[in-house]
Amino acid sequence: MIDVKTVGFRTRIKFCGLTREQDVADAVAAGADALGFVLWPGSKRCVDEARLAALAARVPAFVTRVGLFVDQQPELIARCAEHLDLLQFHGDETPAFCAGFGRPWIKALRMRDDLDLHAAAEAYAGAQALLLDAYRPGVPGGTGETFDWSRIPANLAKPVILAGGLGPDNVAQAIERVRPFAVDVSGGVETAPGRKDCGLLAAFAAAVAQADRSHRA
Repeated sequence: MIDVKTVGFRTRIKFCGLTREQDVADAVAAGADALGFVLWPGSKRCVDEARLAALAARVPAFVTRVGLFVDQQPELIARCAEHLDLLQFHGDETPAFCAGFGRPWIKALRMRDDLDLHAAAEAYAGAQALLLDAYRPGVPGGTGETFDWSRIPANLAKPVILAGGLGPDNVAQAIERVRPFAVDVSGGVETAPGRKDCGLLAAFAAAVAQADRSHRA
């Protein structure tokens, strides 16, 4: 596992819920390490397969294309995977299911009160990372709410992608508290669901960079 407390480490940035070509360009210009495309039809930010293909084609080399799924049919996931570099599972998918598409994958976990993160890290040992998000009953993610960051153990066996209610105003504090491998934001850089704001994208990335500089200092 990467030691995220190493001097010089840079927190990675994932902008999620991209639906427009201009937003892809703006997110890349802001310094995104990864772009997330939601394929779950229950989301206001959902894109279909054709839209995914068009948007993914706009993503340059060295920026990871991530597809978000929630307990969906394997045939759909397999087709979409042709346009993706990484799969993100937000439902009750088993480790074997997640590993069955020939792509690296991450598992999203909603921070229920009874969640044992060490046990989850062991169960999903094949994941590239665990994405931790706020818990709201019946909602698989994208709540726009934070959770108690102190619940994240420092010695978790998998890299942490921190999500849930992040924005330019609080991401530096989140990085200081958690020292995650990456941060994930969607609603916190939008003017409306699926419509990113160029200024907010840049402000978020600047806040992440400042937090990293402060830690190194």
